[in-house]
Amino acid sequence: MGEMRLRQVCLVAPHLEPVVGDIAAIMGLEVCYRDPGVAKYGLENALLPVDSTLLEVVAPTQDGTAAGRFLDKSRGFGGYMAIFSCDDPDELGRHAQQIGVRIANVIEHAPYRGVQLHPRDCRAAFIEFNHTEGSDNIFGVYPPAGPDWPRSIRTDTTLALLGVELQSPDPEDLARHWSRIIGVDVSRGEHDAPQIVLPNAYLRFMPGGNEALTGLTFKVRDVAQVIDAARTRGCPCGGENFLLGGVTFHIVG
Repeated sequence: MGEMRLRQVCLVAPHLEPVVGDIAAIMGLEVCYRDPGVAKYGLENALLPVDSTLLEVVAPTQDGTAAGRFLDKSRGFGGYMAIFSCDDPDELGRHAQQIGVRIANVIEHAPYRGVQLHPRDCRAAFIEFNHTEGSDNIFGVYPPAGPDWPRSIRTDTTLALLGVELQSPDPEDLARHWSRIIGVDVSRGEHDAPQIVLPNAYLRFMPGGNEALTGLTFKVRDVAQVIDAARTRGCPCGGENFLLGGVTFHIVG
């Protein structure tokens, strides 16, 4: 797994429910793991695999957590972390520091090692780089998702997480900044939007009033069915999009 891949996206919500239940019901996904280890950060979480990528929701269980401060700042919801698997997270962490991006946290959980960068320096969201020793198969061991996460993959409704949308008053500048941190060039996507393309997903940078991770694009078997399910669960819907957990779910066939 030498190449950089999108491994996981983390959303933050005031409470896990109804967000996790809504995601599972609308997208036809299943929770693979709730990590007892996040309790020490004053959090609870749930992870749902979307093929080989993991969608995580975290919620604060006590006052004074980083996730709680994020919620206060983002007025309640939203995209919290973009997590990438790579060969050498330490090297990428050193590179980040050289360009003025601080390391916020290093997670040692053998065979897994994660380097989290400071969200204020990353802008828009936390970036984490991680590597799991001996996990060269994308469906291999990945401790944050629990001991047996591939067994929870469900593909009858949702096939893939295709992309992550980040917004900024200056999307070109944010794209260049993330490109420097991640080490992948900026290219052009739909409507000439700046984007960073990885082997399994893209990061797209869009104009917006503040810097935030604001959207996720999913490939599904039946767009109308998913939008209908979102409407039934009370999510605000528009066209082939709906709002859930503070981010826009863009649904494509």
